Amino acid sequence: MSTIKRMIPWMFACGAGAWFLAGCASESASTSTIDKQPFGTGPNGEAVDIFTLHNNKGAEARIMTYGGIVVSLKMPDKNGHFDDVVLGCDNLEPYLNKTPYFGALIGRYGNRIGGAKFTLDGTICTLDANDGPNMLHGGFKGFDKRVWTARSHKSADGPQLVLSYLSKDGEEGFPGNLNVTATYTLMNDNSLRLEFHAVTDKDTVVNLTHHSYFNLAGQGDILGHVVMIPADRFTPVDATLIPTGELRPVENTPFDFRVPTAIGARIGQEDEQLKFGKGYDHNWVVNKKAGYLSLMARVSEPSSGRVMEVWSTEPGLQFYSGNFLDGTITGKGGSVYAHRSAFCMEPQHFPDSPNKPEFPTVELKPGEVFDNIIIYHFSVQP
Repeated sequence: MSTIKRMIPWMFACGAGAWFLAGCASESASTSTIDKQPFGTGPNGEAVDIFTLHNNKGAEARIMTYGGIVVSLKMPDKNGHFDDVVLGCDNLEPYLNKTPYFGALIGRYGNRIGGAKFTLDGTICTLDANDGPNMLHGGFKGFDKRVWTARSHKSADGPQLVLSYLSKDGEEGFPGNLNVTATYTLMNDNSLRLEFHAVTDKDTVVNLTHHSYFNLAGQGDILGHVVMIPADRFTPVDATLIPTGELRPVENTPFDFRVPTAIGARIGQEDEQLKFGKGYDHNWVVNKKAGYLSLMARVSEPSSGRVMEVWSTEPGLQFYSGNFLDGTITGKGGSVYAHRSAFCMEPQHFPDSPNKPEFPTVELKPGEVFDNIIIYHFSVQP
């Protein structure tokens, strides 16, 4: 079972040209900082805090306890200028009203479950249908709309924020009390690392991911961003964006990103799958060994020189090209978020896996441990 008790090979060594994951910090943790400030009041009167993390390279991440949301993420360009590379809002209120999952932790099940139901141990579990006939990203009040308990500290690798939440038995229709921790580390190599850990007291399903909207230029559309995804297959969907169960080859389709290709190069082609998603909103089956920390995608932006690599232990990657952004949301600093002004890269299990026994399992049983690592590593090229 690829979600359970993963064996993760730490294959990255310290040294010239190597970026590191753990235990390889070359500078003291004392040069990094983490600060806490109040950020408002949650929907049930809970205090919401925001934490500002700085690593020893000058990068900054601001993360709040409501939804574990990454409100901003500042990374350098090829000239050393720092820009915010994620979409978001200046204050808490817009997040409480409605945003399209900007920067949020997603659970108990990321992506869609067809018909908002599945069968587990012979019992039909009925979920909240919040996306037409389907459940999307955990239902009406998923993990993105919960206030998480936080503690912070500095590690040798960078400042660290540990968020925890108890998802109670029956929440949004899911069985079992699920204890979840999500640990963010702003690494000193300019990576934002997220590690999920979850246990349950009853058989359940789990698919946790992260939903930041990225724009490596800091503004404008993302059609010129160049994407590489090492995947020979993807999971085609029906008109409601539920996978058909087929693992379709990407060859000779607009979904072939094995060679670096601009997002806008083929997004307007006459293709049924692009019409269903209104662009890219699909899961790629990454070429990798199950459960191993592997490269899922590489995205570069020519004008800024920024490069983002996505690494994860998950088997799939949902690539979303910001198709439903329509200019109706005004974000940080008065920015209007227009059509395709950001993209998402969400490492995860495949959509609708509880209803697709041929897909890698998402079941979690008592005594088992769910672990998922997601790393967004930033660098620059000339």
